[in-house]
Amino acid sequence: MAYIEENYDVIVVGAGHAGCEAALASARLGMNTIMFTISMNSIAFMPCNPHIGGSSKGHLVREIDALGGEMGKNIDKTYLQSKMLNQSKGPAVHSLRAQADKEKYSIEMRKVLQNTDNLTLRQGEIVEILTDKKENTVEIKGVKTISGAVYYAKAVILCTGTYLNARCVYGDVSENTGPNGLKAADYLTDSLIAHGIKMNRFKTGTPARIDGRTVDYSKMQEQPGDETVVPFSFENSEEDIKRKQISCWLTYTNEETHKIIRNNINRSPLYNGNIESTGPRYCPSIESKVMTFADKEKHHVFIEPEGEDTNEMYVGSMSSSLPEDVQYAMYRTVPGLENVKIVRNAYAIEYDCISGTQLKSSLEFKDIKGLFSGGQFNGSSGYEEAGAQGIIAGINAARFCKGEEPFVLSRSEAYIGVLIDDLVTKETEEPYRMMTSRAEYRLLLRQDNADLRLTKKGYEIGLISEDRYNHLCEKEKMIEKEIKRLHEEKVGANKRVQNFLEAHNSTKLKTAASLAEIIRRPEFDYYSIEELDVNRPVLPKEVIEQVNIDIKYEGYIERQKRQIHQFEKMENRKIPADIDYNDVKSLRIEAMQKLSSIRPETIGMAKRIQGVSPADISVLMIYINQK
Repeated sequence: MAYIEENYDVIVVGAGHAGCEAALASARLGMNTIMFTISMNSIAFMPCNPHIGGSSKGHLVREIDALGGEMGKNIDKTYLQSKMLNQSKGPAVHSLRAQADKEKYSIEMRKVLQNTDNLTLRQGEIVEILTDKKENTVEIKGVKTISGAVYYAKAVILCTGTYLNARCVYGDVSENTGPNGLKAADYLTDSLIAHGIKMNRFKTGTPARIDGRTVDYSKMQEQPGDETVVPFSFENSEEDIKRKQISCWLTYTNEETHKIIRNNINRSPLYNGNIESTGPRYCPSIESKVMTFADKEKHHVFIEPEGEDTNEMYVGSMSSSLPEDVQYAMYRTVPGLENVKIVRNAYAIEYDCISGTQLKSSLEFKDIKGLFSGGQFNGSSGYEEAGAQGIIAGINAARFCKGEEPFVLSRSEAYIGVLIDDLVTKETEEPYRMMTSRAEYRLLLRQDNADLRLTKKGYEIGLISEDRYNHLCEKEKMIEKEIKRLHEEKVGANKRVQNFLEAHNSTKLKTAASLAEIIRRPEFDYYSIEELDVNRPVLPKEVIEQVNIDIKYEGYIERQKRQIHQFEKMENRKIPADIDYNDVKSLRIEAMQKLSSIRPETIGMAKRIQGVSPADISVLMIYINQK
């Protein structure tokens, strides 16, 4: 029998949020790229929550956009509702979140992919990776499909999401299927294991989808979108994307809900042993919430639209694997859902993935040259985490093909750097979720300044246009000029100024002060001192935002910059790739084993490995210095 054989530069396996960003980055960097998907209908699919962004995740989407990725642009085209979270707190934790029309999100991303030069889309299941062994090095050669077709490439990126050996479970029902009834990928795991890749088994879950016509919204609290719409993409303005928004709704569980769950807990696969894999700690099922937080009288329930052209609503915060009859009983105890009809049952899904410690910071496998991976396959959770890894894997696969050095973001440069560093240095015992608390320098790594941090890097890589780069340079100049003016321009202790300060319950001046000093007072900001600022120029909103934050938090920002300077001293200390940790005398056995297994690239990475103490680091540094 004759089989198809084709040659490409880069092969991407999977077309979820990681696969889309990986394929687009690779193709846009000039690589002849092919992306395989189990189903063309699963491209950029949202099998769970129908939104993009949220706490810390909004940072990731902004960073993807600043590097030249697509996720931010796509949600700007397809959002139903937009909200800025944590506005009562400082700018470091402000996070943009948008409710998505999930069908349109998928369709619009598919349009972009299908109209991208150098990119081929192919429906088909990959069952095997092909490698060559040259001396002591294993190199990727290509992949094989279920039909026997062989596709050769210089680099392969695995972005399999939750499809590998996937099993969906609720009650006694267990189906070997991918999310939302899509086909699972049943064969690739065996090939990966045969190549020495260690696999994990993780779980996630999703709530029921219900018929919106059977919901009584009068018993719920309406959750409208923000009046001011902030785009995810730095290339868009509010005027470009503003449209009529659709409300979400808030209701609560109650003691009757909890009683039904407790009485049927032995029927939950999470509690009766039918599911043994590890689920995400920060996104627990409703049965886990009820059993873990027994003192809680109620839990939030968010009713969210799935799209403009469907009546399906998503029951946020009530994911479950309880049997169908129990799902009906518990949902119908929630105010507003007394007569609800379920369209799709809630379920848990188990899938194969890896520990990211088998990867370099470039997301290339340490033991297989040219094999990269991204997304939930690496042990993370979330569309945004997946997209962030996908663009880095795509960039580095392209650079690998060109013989260029890998592109790596450090923890001090981006949330993406924190995400990847955590994945490759720490054993992920549960699906990893990004949080603002994981970023040590979050005041500098804000979502509002992602373009100032990363767009130049995207331009140097080749994913940002000349026009966008020039726009950024102009923005930087305006920010710098305005900050300088505010520091130099003074206001005196005259009657007009003193009356203004008194009217705002602010301490009067004893001598002249700069406008920057006035802005730094707790009761003021850039906007509120306009009356004093007689020479104020007309500036874009995005410039004013940066000026205000930079002046308001100047002392804290300078302190974090000093901390980063110290951090980078350690971060830039390379560890020889061929080091034999058995030769490093005085290393504790646990540290020796962890360092030998993970093989960190720098002293900074070594410090963050669990089981490696400061004393071990001192011993390691002495050894390296002596060598």
